[in-house]
Amino acid sequence: MADSGGSRAKLWSRERAGKEAEGVRRSGRKIVFANGAFDLLHVGHVRYLQAARREGDFLVVGVNSDSSVRLSKGSGRPILPEQERAEIVAAMACVDAVVVFPESSPADLILEMRPEVHAKGTDYTRETVPEKAAVESYGGEVRIVGDPKDHATTDVISRVRGLP
Repeated sequence: MADSGGSRAKLWSRERAGKEAEGVRRSGRKIVFANGAFDLLHVGHVRYLQAARREGDFLVVGVNSDSSVRLSKGSGRPILPEQERAEIVAAMACVDAVVVFPESSPADLILEMRPEVHAKGTDYTRETVPEKAAVESYGGEVRIVGDPKDHATTDVISRVRGLP
């Protein structure tokens, strides 16, 4: 089935992300960057990304590659491959672009794109955001967004598998 330019058109390469970010900024729009594994999209992800989008005019989402998810979540993860996870995130109306990144941290991608706002979920505080120094090095802001972290993919997987 053809995508007709929808969600797949929002999938950007690393190289394109840096170039496009500059054009977005020149047009006077404020770039917000959010990131995560997004392995099995759930309501917590939706609320996080919608809240992130409200922080600016153009939302770019970094999606962890399969190898970086395996490193942080362990064997058996991710459930869905990176290109599918990226396309699902890109299908959300609040998302303007998606970039898959291989590192465990999106700090290098953030430095390449230089978003005005880096949005993190409520499982962080401004002081505990790992990318804080990178964001602040060029004058960007870190903002905590979304609802309380009451939803987790690990919990969804456990329920599906019938585990307590």
